[in-house]
Order: sequence, then C-alpha cells, then structure tokens
Amino acid sequence: MPTTLRLHGYEATDIHRYIELLIHNLVNIEDTTGRFLLKLDDGRIIDTKGRSAPLPAPTRKQYILITPTGWNDWEWTHGIGLYGLYHYHALTGSPSALSTIQQWFQGRLAEGTTKNINTMSPFLTLAYLYEKSRDTTHEAWLDSWAEWAMYDLPRTPYGGFQHMTYASDNHYELWDDTLMMTVMPLAKIGLLLNRPHYVEEAKRQFMLHIKYLFDTKTGLFFHGWKFDENSPGGVGHNFAEARWARGNSWVTIVIPDFIELLNLPKDDALRIHLIDTLEAQCKALAKLQGENGMWRTLLDIPTSEGSYEEASATAGFAYGMLKAVRKRYIGKEYDAVALKAVKAVIGSISEDGELQNTSFGTGMGSDLQHYKDIPITSMPYGQAMAMMMLGEFLRVFV
Repeated sequence: MPTTLRLHGYEATDIHRYIELLIHNLVNIEDTTGRFLLKLDDGRIIDTKGRSAPLPAPTRKQYILITPTGWNDWEWTHGIGLYGLYHYHALTGSPSALSTIQQWFQGRLAEGTTKNINTMSPFLTLAYLYEKSRDTTHEAWLDSWAEWAMYDLPRTPYGGFQHMTYASDNHYELWDDTLMMTVMPLAKIGLLLNRPHYVEEAKRQFMLHIKYLFDTKTGLFFHGWKFDENSPGGVGHNFAEARWARGNSWVTIVIPDFIELLNLPKDDALRIHLIDTLEAQCKALAKLQGENGMWRTLLDIPTSEGSYEEASATAGFAYGMLKAVRKRYIGKEYDAVALKAVKAVIGSISEDGELQNTSFGTGMGSDLQHYKDIPITSMPYGQAMAMMMLGEFLRVFV
C-alpha cells in the first residue's frame, strides 16, 4: 500500500493547510479597538496596525476610534503580506493567493498614497506581477516610485536612504528595515525596466547599511544608525545598540533574496561580502537560539531580563537560513537550526491561523526597555513571514 511522504514530522498537506490558515487570517486581521489607526494632517486615516514608528505628537496627528480597514490599507505591513502571498503563489500556482494580491492592488492603486520608505514595500510584489502581465498601468506606478527613491527620497550623509515614514522623516537615520522595504523593490524594478543605475544604487545601499549597522563584535545587526548632523565626517551612534530580532531577520531574508534576484556570480565581490556577512550573522544566531527553537526580541538579552520570545523574527531567520542553504550560500549545518525554528513557528500558529507571539511594529528605541515593552499582537507581516518560511520548507517535498 502506498504511503504519503513524510519529512521532518510533516506531510506536504500539513504545510499547505498551515499556509492557507495563515492567508485566511492575514486578510481578515482587524483592529477592533482603533488603537492602530493614524490620522494624518491631510485628513487621511491609515490603518497602521504594525507600523514602525513612535506615536506622533498629538498636535500634528492623532489616533482616533473609527471602523478599521484592516487588510485594505497601505503600509509596510501590507507590503510584506503581499510578498508572502506572492511567494506561495509562485511556488504552488495558488489562484486564491494571486487573486488576493490582484484585488489589493486594484483597490489601493485607485486610491494612492504618499511616498515613504515603508509605503514602497508593496512595489516589490507589483514588480513581479508586472513581469508576467506587462500591464502598462503598472509600469507607470513602478516608474514613478522608483524615480522617487532614486532622486527624491531624503538621503543621509554618504547617500544612505533615510528611513522616512508616515509619521516622521527620521532625519539622518539608517534602519535595517529599509533594505527590505525600499532597496529590494528598487533593484527588482531596475532589472525589469532595464535601468542598471537602479541596481547599482541598490548594491550601494546594501554596502552602506552593512557598514553602519553590522556589529563586528557579535556578528549581529543593530536596529539603526543616526548620523550627527553637526559632524559631516560620519560620526554618530547606534541608538540603544539594540540587536533587535526582527530587524536582524530582515537582513537574513534579504541577503539570499538579493543575491538570487541579481544572479550575482560566485566570484562577484559583493556576493562574497554579502555571504560572509550572512554567515557571521547565522553563526551568532545559532548560539542564541532557544531550546524550543525560538529567538528573543532582543537577541542577546535573556528572557529573565524581559526579552520575550518572538515568532515573526524566528520565521524570518528560518526562511533566510533554509533558502541560503538551498542556494548553497551557507553550509548545511544551518538546516538543523532552521528546522528547529520551523517547528517552533508552526507551534505558534493558532487554530484560526494567527501567528501568535508576534511583536507590534517597532520604532527606533533610545533604550533597551523600549523593545521589551513592545506589545504582542496579530500582524500582517507575522502572517507573511510564517508563510514565506513554510513555502521555503515546502521545497523539501519537491
């Protein structure tokens, strides 16, 4: 009698079921309290459940109680959600995942929004859609936003992409998140529209962010860097020197994705530098992983000191390691680390498809307590990062 293939304790149907649950929860997330709704100066109301900036001053913007819009809004949280959906569609051909993506863009592009680091994140997925459809209306959007990133996005000293958001310009600040939210879309659009200067700018941003955010003492990344505007020589600081988990996980995700996207040859100097950086990070992460497979929100701060276990970052680390091993960027010894994390993340998925133990969007902290105090709540990016991880894990059955 034939038996179903079972690997690492799971069947492929189990993983598909978890992903479908995550998708259902993703598009039905709601803020029933109004806690995460942001009223902008121009009268717009953004459902920012998961936004990555501190509360703005009430004299300029304020949170208000209204009927939430949930999935049908435009922030980085939705951009990561779309990317997770596209990963699943690309792997399985899922028509429902594709339909969800298309419906989101149909609604949001009709409304539009203001340009910032975070609102550019959906354009990575739109670029993949355009690659297949060649819809000229999509091309116009890709062109406009990429030109903004190249020429109008505020820069730090040495040309870094300043991490401006809805709520703040974050003057002269570099954040881990920027590589995922703006640099990856710019690179993809550059390839599609045959604009090599976009690709070269994306390479430059990777090198610049690694220069100022990589912690050579630990192999991990700091959340951010602030240039001292009174010192043009590059003097500044890493805020609280927080080696924050989700910020680190963006790097674990984007390095293998970026190398693959650009198809960098094995002897390419940037590829070698990126892989060396990723391997240093993975070595550090392997030592800090909990016995249950999870990582803490402050990676090198123990739970006893208030650094709780966090599922979205754990999923991001697992995705990046699994993919980097599959692409032979790093050694197979990291498979065991990633698989341990996969099981931990699966254990954090509730019966209705919510990735539990996910921290809310986290602005830059001036002290470590800031990160310990971030609440836990259901977030679109948590759903998406778990989907990406499980989609990469599905490849063991292929």
